[in-house]
Amino acid sequence: MTRAIELLKNSFGVSQLYQHDVKKNDKIIFSVYWHPLTIAERESIQKKSTSEDPNEFALNLMIEKALDKDGVKLFQDGDKASLRREVEANILQEIQLAMLEAGQTRGVEEAKADLKS
Repeated sequence: MTRAIELLKNSFGVSQLYQHDVKKNDKIIFSVYWHPLTIAERESIQKKSTSEDPNEFALNLMIEKALDKDGVKLFQDGDKASLRREVEANILQEIQLAMLEAGQTRGVEEAKADLKS
């Protein structure tokens, strides 16, 4: 009989990959990929946040987790100020919301298939 921990890791483990397409006028500008958020990562991101502001947590989450199709980080910690001042808030919130809702509305296999092609 398979142990519960193995079922959880196989079905919801960090090897899963999610994808969100950032679009403008129905044209894909770029795609953001990420692995599921773990409790340990959530705690680390919360420690980086200097306030209890959920917007700061969400921005730190995006900076920490966002990858390109090759698995390279899209953002660095130094990008935070620029993202806050120079990018439309609704675009950042769209990416952040997709990350927070990962697994609820996005298909994991869909993202994996896109990454392989």
